[in-house]
Amino acid sequence: MADDNILSYNDVVLRRSDLEILRGPHYINDRIIEFYWSYLSTSVTDRVLLVPPSISFSITNCVGYQSRVQAVKPLNIPARDLVVFTVNESSDFTQPGGGTHWSLLVYMREKNALVHHDSYSPMNRLHARRFFDVANEFLGDGSERVRFMEGYTPKQRNAYDCGLYVMRVARVLCDWSRGERDRGSDWWFSQLDQELDAAVVANFRREVLELILGLMECK
Repeated sequence: MADDNILSYNDVVLRRSDLEILRGPHYINDRIIEFYWSYLSTSVTDRVLLVPPSISFSITNCVGYQSRVQAVKPLNIPARDLVVFTVNESSDFTQPGGGTHWSLLVYMREKNALVHHDSYSPMNRLHARRFFDVANEFLGDGSERVRFMEGYTPKQRNAYDCGLYVMRVARVLCDWSRGERDRGSDWWFSQLDQELDAAVVANFRREVLELILGLMECK
């Protein structure tokens, strides 16, 4: 069967093979994450930015300061309170999403901190620190260095659900940013503890698939 386009959502085009990824116990690709970023972005203000995986990859792997400036400038980061980046250990420019593990980095302007969420820690720690070293060129107000933190993250129980954890953590973060959850804490970590575990993630795979199928029916 041809791997034809099955859904165009905002600027993201999904293919039939993406449905097969969601139907089985498979590693989530960058296209599915970008789709879900676009979906989440419709429910938050423009003070929250979810950066597409391809842009996060470019920021990390661009050679030269000017190349990184060109990658970052359209994001208008000074106007954001929360910025969400993905981390992938791939450094192959021909396959930006071609690695084997996803994790998440969240910049919180109020705390001047870059928080790393890794469901298979410490697998991506070195790659997250590499992004952090680059990020200090454009995050914060320049008066002090951004802090790097390892944030609380529920742990995956297999080798392929990391992308689902990244997406589900981002959803909790977006809910927290809207004030729809308990804001008693300065961080979103307690919400992650309450809302996210391996069983939730297992159901979430089906939830994303059904979301896409529903959007296809509406076209």
